[in-house]
Amino acid sequence: MKKINDEMRAEHNPALPASTRGGDYTGILPSQKIQEMLNSNEIKTVMNLDHDQVQPASIDLRLGDYAYPAGTSFLPGKGMKVFDKMKQLDERFADFKIDLRNGAILEKGLVYVIPLQEAISLKSEVAAFANPKSSTGRLDILTRLIADEATSFDQVSAGYKGELFIEVAPRSFSVVVKTGTRLNQLRFRRTRGEEAKAITASEWRKLLDEGQIVDSKDYEKAPRKTGVLPFTVDLKGSGADGNIIGYRAKKHAKRIDLERRDYDPLDFWEPITFHKTPSLILDPDEFYILMTKEAIAVPPEYAAEMLPYDTRAGEFRVHYAGFFDPGFGWDARINKAGSSRGVLEVRSHEVPFLLEHGQTVGWLRYERMAARPDLMYGQGIHSNYQGQSLKLAKQFRQL
Repeated sequence: MKKINDEMRAEHNPALPASTRGGDYTGILPSQKIQEMLNSNEIKTVMNLDHDQVQPASIDLRLGDYAYPAGTSFLPGKGMKVFDKMKQLDERFADFKIDLRNGAILEKGLVYVIPLQEAISLKSEVAAFANPKSSTGRLDILTRLIADEATSFDQVSAGYKGELFIEVAPRSFSVVVKTGTRLNQLRFRRTRGEEAKAITASEWRKLLDEGQIVDSKDYEKAPRKTGVLPFTVDLKGSGADGNIIGYRAKKHAKRIDLERRDYDPLDFWEPITFHKTPSLILDPDEFYILMTKEAIAVPPEYAAEMLPYDTRAGEFRVHYAGFFDPGFGWDARINKAGSSRGVLEVRSHEVPFLLEHGQTVGWLRYERMAARPDLMYGQGIHSNYQGQSLKLAKQFRQL
């Protein structure tokens, strides 16, 4: 009886946790809803689903059998399918397709378009958004989702029915991929339905004061714009990594097989160490791995996304993979932020730029999930970057 009463109260009180609310609420769809979409063929797969393909608030997308070299990045535009646009750009494009079934090299500096194994048939109230997986961003591989008739990358309109494609452009290293390799992921947002209660100023203040989204000792004097968390760069080092504060990609390195997990990082990266002052001059068009000064967390009822590049922060880009799953950095034992730093994928633009320790380099925007996910980022699903400090992609051994 108590459970029934709790559920009745939850249906009329959106301030209660998403896991106890009834109805179809707006917001990011959790793992159990994604599984329902798979069961109802709203998400269709060419091959059987991988056991770990569904994440807390997204589904990993897998490369198909062939990659098509493209002379340029493009969007198909209204009324145009992806393959029709490629044929318009080069009528012989299909003659040069690359077979991925036994593995193949994607050369740095080139652009490829690859059909994905997953297709979608969305309901009219559900839209989709894509982002690179964390390891993809840390390898400086630019990936963007393309749908038929798309006028923007990484976004799929509500009600879309059709195939999905990925544009892949390795920037720092040539990479070996094969059929089934996962480079990006798709998340879904219900755009219509019962309106989820927006994060209030008092709720946001409570999350900050209790250290639920960021280690409060690092964050006492920060501005408190509701739902938006500024983060800063660490150029002193955490101690766990000695005096290493970051890594810079080497210009000339071997190709990286994305299936391997044992590469020596010093063959591909130059460690950057603290020297005299906590600052770093970014060289134009060099690629860096740095980390946030703050320990960041995403409580189970929320998801977080890095806001797009903003020139007010400086002439550099601070991320490729910008989505943080529910449970990232969350320590369930104390219901607070644990020790997970945010890893920053940084590239300067056009001119050298001086970064200093504690400088604001980006913002995280938090939003409610439509429901609390059954899966949570962390040890339970063997997440690669839970509890991380300064950490390279999973293809490299730890120094």
